[in-house]
Amino acid sequence: MPTANANRPPPAPFHAMAKPSGADCNLDCSYCFYLEKAALYPATGKRRMTDGVLEAYVRAYLAAHPAGAEVVFTWQGGEPTLLGLDFYRRAVAWQQRLRAGRTIRNSFQTNGLLLDDAWCAFFAQHDFLVGLSLDGPADLHDAYRVTAGGQPSHALVLRALGKLQAHGVRYNVLACVNRRSAVEPLRVYEFMRAHGVRHIQFIPVVERAPAAADSAIGLTLHGPGGKVLAQALPRAPGSVTEWSVLPADYGDFLNVIFDTWVRRDVGQVHVMTFEWALANYMGEPGAACHHQPTCGRAVAVEHNGDVYACDHYVYPAYRLGNLADTLLAEMVESPNQHAFGQDKLRSLPAQCRGCKMLKGCWGGCPKHRFTTTRDGEPGLNYLCEGYFRFFGHVAPYLRAIAGLIRGGRPASDITTAVVVRAPHARTTR
Repeated sequence: MPTANANRPPPAPFHAMAKPSGADCNLDCSYCFYLEKAALYPATGKRRMTDGVLEAYVRAYLAAHPAGAEVVFTWQGGEPTLLGLDFYRRAVAWQQRLRAGRTIRNSFQTNGLLLDDAWCAFFAQHDFLVGLSLDGPADLHDAYRVTAGGQPSHALVLRALGKLQAHGVRYNVLACVNRRSAVEPLRVYEFMRAHGVRHIQFIPVVERAPAAADSAIGLTLHGPGGKVLAQALPRAPGSVTEWSVLPADYGDFLNVIFDTWVRRDVGQVHVMTFEWALANYMGEPGAACHHQPTCGRAVAVEHNGDVYACDHYVYPAYRLGNLADTLLAEMVESPNQHAFGQDKLRSLPAQCRGCKMLKGCWGGCPKHRFTTTRDGEPGLNYLCEGYFRFFGHVAPYLRAIAGLIRGGRPASDITTAVVVRAPHARTTR
């Protein structure tokens, strides 16, 4: 196991997302981008983080942060509950044993199918922040989120939501916005609100269509010693899956919900997309990585200790190393990872650099930059039109909210301070 150099200064803040069950999941969601990652580890059967890797991860992650720092452990998948509750009891025990003056937080992303009273009591006891995946009403949710046996999952997720609420667990809902749900924004939003959800993150579903059915990770070619010789990830240029949200629809979806939220729910319902936009507008920290100028400070840790540049870039070309032989901090601060993060800004096409919405959008996630600008330059984000519509629509309200906050007034005063105007007409970017 690598050891830290006591004389080495700590790295700048970064975040690690652990995948203790790898891509294994008890759902078979049509739009899941991570299920294909199982092809990276085809010989391991069930992908489960061992106690040895767990200890190494907790030790390395804490060691990369100075005494007094806040360290957020994020457990995701696949489906992290597949490890069983005792695994996380051991994780918390290691955290407490090794914390050395650091403040420890835990967040946990789950589909909710296995959550029961024991799980929720544990989350409440240790103050876990739980992200529950729920796309809205049953017909919208079950259109794509089915069990491994092809059965609907909505009722099971609602059961989990009720248990989280009953146990007083801090939670938020992550709702994927796909081509179908995008055209029913108020139905989705009012469903969440009616079920007591007060923290929501809307995630656009954007998946490029493979050029062939077997064209994902399985075509990676390895040489002696496992060295990657070639990586074939053919995708049809600009083509997306049938469930991917249309860019303009995504912008309209956010705008329609925003118009209701700004009239009625500011301070009562927290929609992360709106709060990230406000943070960017005010020049404050807190915006998501895809709406920051650069990235590279959020790595993914697979079940076997492999570390990747980002959970959207779990491909051999973006593997930074393994916890067994390289310090986590060294991987985060490596030249390759630094270049990965800076490329987000360096690769922006001219259309983005001259866009009046740049400081809100910052080009979005590089994973989605596979279309071309109006001048034919590659590297434009697929969601560009939607982002442009959204940031353009909310700008005057963000300006007003920022003024209220700077004047010492609550943001909720915006509900009586402005009149909501109609969204922008649809335009071609």
